[in-house]
Amino acid sequence: MDYPGYLRLRELLSLQALESEKQGKVAHDEMLFIVIHQTYELWFKQILYELDLIQSIFAGSNVDDADLGRAVHAAERIVKIEQLLVGQVDILETMTPMDFLEFRNLLIPSSGFQSEQFRLLEVRLGLKREARLPFNDQSFDASLSADARKHIAAAEAGPSLRDQIDAWLARTPFLDKGGFRFREAFENALDAMLAHDMGQIAGHPHLSQTEKDVQIASLEKSRAMFDGLLDDARYAELRAQGAWTFSRKALQAALFLFLYRDEPAAHGGFRMIKALMDIDETLAIWRLRHALMVSRMLGRKVGTGGSSGYDYLRATADKHRAYNDLFAIATFLIPRSALPPLPEEVRKSMRYRYEG
Repeated sequence: MDYPGYLRLRELLSLQALESEKQGKVAHDEMLFIVIHQTYELWFKQILYELDLIQSIFAGSNVDDADLGRAVHAAERIVKIEQLLVGQVDILETMTPMDFLEFRNLLIPSSGFQSEQFRLLEVRLGLKREARLPFNDQSFDASLSADARKHIAAAEAGPSLRDQIDAWLARTPFLDKGGFRFREAFENALDAMLAHDMGQIAGHPHLSQTEKDVQIASLEKSRAMFDGLLDDARYAELRAQGAWTFSRKALQAALFLFLYRDEPAAHGGFRMIKALMDIDETLAIWRLRHALMVSRMLGRKVGTGGSSGYDYLRATADKHRAYNDLFAIATFLIPRSALPPLPEEVRKSMRYRYEG
């Protein structure tokens, strides 16, 4: 065993075949273009490999605390890889539009839309087919090979990580423990906080009655917004409209983990949620950087694969998100000072205990 043999460097370094060279006129920057995109595919492979571990941990009906730590570590690694993918755009942008034009037409009709691994990554994270923007009036996988479409369909038939996280959150035991009911305690704390705020506004000596009415109306609107998570009927209405995709119990559990993240038993769950949000956010940043890079390289030209170019790619950064529900939890956060205290029984069950 030696370094070149272990990494199969002879084969690896022979895989950069320049189309421009085959045409008898080498375009210097084509080498960079190939290396960048081959590297992307290698990192996609690693992300899928990390998702294998994470999804195996969340596949069961119980997640051991030690395994949760491994899942968090793998998710945080995915974030670091995605950050590197964003950074690779900086390298690619050292190629100017004029440099790209030297070999661009040789690539038609190939396109990044034909990346099976990236489509698998999206599906396994939880991006649903019905949530996708239409791509040239075709399904998102229309440009893939028949075998690749079968792989996508198989992934869609199984639970995504988003589905598994929903089920895991819904099993959170601390929402209803002993005599403690988190939903009721949170709603009471919320009402007390808003009543206090309304009282301060009503008695404020430097606000006009009109200003007071505006402020109080704003607080009342905020209270109605909280019903979207706390009230069964309102939640069902919003979910039917597509505003929520997670189950109500999972959303309330996520809110609990956000609010009580300093408790040891909640911290691992909070880190997992945070890592998922980081994955979603960083992937959106990569989509945006990719869109801006395409605009810089092509202007308003149609992409090599026939896509609408910048406009489509820019829209996916906003639309193609798997964990918007977790971002929406920030809507329902209240200050630590207003948090309902946990009953002693619940507090003790969420902390480490050491016995000699």
